[in-house]
Amino acid sequence: MIRLERALRAWGTADFMGTLKLEIEQLGAEQLPLYQGLTSSNHVADEAISVMIHSVTELEKVIRVKAGIFYKGMLVGCSCADDPGPPGESNEYCEVQLDIDKASAAAEVVLVVDE
Repeated sequence: MIRLERALRAWGTADFMGTLKLEIEQLGAEQLPLYQGLTSSNHVADEAISVMIHSVTELEKVIRVKAGIFYKGMLVGCSCADDPGPPGESNEYCEVQLDIDKASAAAEVVLVVDE
């Protein structure tokens, strides 16, 4: 379970957005749905991510955050000599929704899929 304690402590202050952004950026691919958000690659690169907060809404029990995540992906293949795929990394982007429990700082994260 993800816990965003620093962001919750900063809720209601001018530091909230910056604290939230930094705390999300410190999470790893196993804590965020980055693999599900891949579009041009099949593996998440082990590099830092960048977060852009789109909206924050206070609900009765949670703080709902919609954020965009910029990260790198890689095409991992067979590494054959005649493999036509270019090696290296590609830029990836996905949007997530985080519901931060106002009592415990536990956060549920889901990938936002356009329909």
